[in-house]
Amino acid sequence: MRRILAILLENEPGSLSRIVGLFSQRAYNIESLTVAPTADASISRITIATNGDDKVLEQIVKQVNKLIDVIKITDLTERSHIEREILLIKVLAMNDKTRTEVKRITDIFRAGIVDVGKQVYTIQITGDADKLNAFVTALSHETEIIESARSGSVGLARGEKALRV
Repeated sequence: MRRILAILLENEPGSLSRIVGLFSQRAYNIESLTVAPTADASISRITIATNGDDKVLEQIVKQVNKLIDVIKITDLTERSHIEREILLIKVLAMNDKTRTEVKRITDIFRAGIVDVGKQVYTIQITGDADKLNAFVTALSHETEIIESARSGSVGLARGEKALRV
């Protein structure tokens, strides 16, 4: 089962490598990882998407919690949450028919063309993984995908719940 873990930790050299090292040592797979400082520059927030059964995830949470730099960890998938990724994708747009189709698909998915070249469009889209995957599939039926980059998941609990120090 796919899980999204949100972690607050001290923004110190080596903090991130200790988290990643723990996953590596235990042979836990990281599907995606994002990290950035919070409003308090001394604290970073890490969002990790991973897979595993309940027992494996329970072990992951316990092991991460034992790390000295970790302030707090929560499994966002245990409750209602909002999850988003950003995708930048570069596609061929060599003729009017292809350009029209790419623009149509971009509009349907509420994406945006952020750069236009002579034969290439670069498109930006945000959403959950399913939306981004569907967008890539739709584009791939109409044109060649040259390059893409995804941010990985970030998430917040819905409502009043918050991951705070």
